[in-house]
Amino acid sequence: MFRTVLAAVGVFAGTNVDDIIVLTVLFLSARASGRPRPWQIWAGQYAGIAALVAVSALAALGLTLIPDEWVGLLGLVPLALGVRGLIGAFRGGAGDDPPVAAGTAVAVAGVTMANGADNIAVYTPIFRTLGATGSVVTVLVFAVLVAVWCAAASWLGSHRRIITLVERHGHWLVPLVFIAIGLVILVQSGVPTRGH
Repeated sequence: MFRTVLAAVGVFAGTNVDDIIVLTVLFLSARASGRPRPWQIWAGQYAGIAALVAVSALAALGLTLIPDEWVGLLGLVPLALGVRGLIGAFRGGAGDDPPVAAGTAVAVAGVTMANGADNIAVYTPIFRTLGATGSVVTVLVFAVLVAVWCAAASWLGSHRRIITLVERHGHWLVPLVFIAIGLVILVQSGVPTRGH
C-alpha cells in the first residue's frame, strides 16, 4: 500500500509539473482581474484531472475513446482560448479589465485536459497493472495532490510584484501563455507534421 501511494505521488508529480505554471497564471489573473474566480480554478482543475483519469481508466479496460493521433489536437483548446483573449485585449484596450483566456471552470478544465493529454499515456498502463484496490488508492492520492497543486499555485500567484505585473500587462500576458501552451502541445504531439 505504501509503495502504491509513493508511486502515485511520483506519477502525479512527474506528469503535472507543467500544471503548476498554468495554475499560477490563472491564480495571478484571478487576483489581478477577478476572473477566473479561485473556486472556478479549483473546480476546473479537479474536473480536468478527473476526466483524464476516467479516460485512462477506460483505456486500461481496453476502451479507446480518443484515437492516439487525435490526442494532440487537444492543444487547440488553450490555443483557441489564448487567441480569444488576445482578440479581447485588442478590442478592450489596456485600460479595461484584462480579458481572461480561461474565465470559467469549464474553460479551466479544458486547459487542464489539453495540457495533460500526455497523462493518458502514462496513467493507462498504471491502471491496467494495479488492479481495483491499487487504482482506488492512486485516484485518492491524485485527488489530494490536486489540492496541493492548487494551493501551491495560489501561493506562488500571491506575490504583489507579480500581481502588479499581471494587472498592468495581463490582458496580453495570460492569452500569450495559453497560446504558447497550445502550440507546445500541438508540436510535441507531432500534429503539424502528420500526413506528410
